Amino acid sequence: MKIHQIVAGYRKYDAISDVANLMQRIFRSWGHRSGIYCASGSVAPESRGAVCDIAGIESDLAPSDVAILHLSIGCEANLVFRRLKCRKAIIYHNITPPGFFELTNRSTAATLAEGRRQMAELAGCADVNLADSAFNAAELTAAGYRDVRVFPLPIDLDRFAPGAFGPKDVLFDHSGGDFNILFVGRFAPNKKIEDLVKVFHYLSKIEPRARLFHIGAMVGMEAYSSIVTVYAEMLRLQRVHFLDVVTQEGLNAAYANADAFLCMSEHEGFCAPLVEAMLHGVPVFALATSAVPETLGGAGVLFEAPPDYPVIAETVSKVLNTPRLRAAILRRQEQRLAEIRSRDISAELAALLKPIF
Repeated sequence: MKIHQIVAGYRKYDAISDVANLMQRIFRSWGHRSGIYCASGSVAPESRGAVCDIAGIESDLAPSDVAILHLSIGCEANLVFRRLKCRKAIIYHNITPPGFFELTNRSTAATLAEGRRQMAELAGCADVNLADSAFNAAELTAAGYRDVRVFPLPIDLDRFAPGAFGPKDVLFDHSGGDFNILFVGRFAPNKKIEDLVKVFHYLSKIEPRARLFHIGAMVGMEAYSSIVTVYAEMLRLQRVHFLDVVTQEGLNAAYANADAFLCMSEHEGFCAPLVEAMLHGVPVFALATSAVPETLGGAGVLFEAPPDYPVIAETVSKVLNTPRLRAAILRRQEQRLAEIRSRDISAELAALLKPIF
């Protein structure tokens, strides 16, 4: 039996691409042929050859084979999946509500709106419906999907383990007594980067040694990133660093040198960087929205929405300067990591996909 996966896009260090790679290894270990399919134009140049062109998937699947769609945005791949005459499963990774993008990128907003429309139309199309968080599962259920099961997003913990750092890592060095505040995630409106800046504005008044680093792709978000950059300049914040995509080594260096991870995002289907930060022993502070509390599982420090920026800043400062508090937070985060490490992903997949095997 063949078990093929379909993704909207494929690139190195992408969370959904990583999950597809992990699942492919598992399916092959079970003795099945397994490929990953994507539209050729949606594959990063360095990853070409690692996946198959989706144009050939229909002819490669028999009715007894299995196709798994990683549903994450509006695209032609979703339509191809709907036409397939085989056993089918969907894994929903969330589609950000388009309203977040309407003022800064109407093209992205339209794509997201189309994705949400396609998501609703795919209800009843698959034999198995999965979501990588209960938050995402609730969205599928509201859209008419039946018997939605949760398959928490697997994280490749080994990739984020501390290791050798490159020459650019001097940027994150805080041997001079600085406190590094870090957030990792696409420079997108739902991530509320402007709220990071607001919190840092208050934090810098009580903790002048603090520095803010944001790492995340800016492509397509030029208008939004310009607005946030100007906002930081208006507040006369000199110690704010907005970085684009960095290497894996650079990202590991950022985590390894971070004193706090601050997430002000309003909409997350899972938020893998929360787990990555915990892996590096970084205290996590986050807004209790969408799937964030679920991903943290009782770890970290959560703040209710709407955010009270001065209180968040004071809390971060208190933890930065109180070793006892920091140690207590890290102990609970280690417990959460132990829970994540104890998962048997192969067994979970086997149980969840049993109806179509």
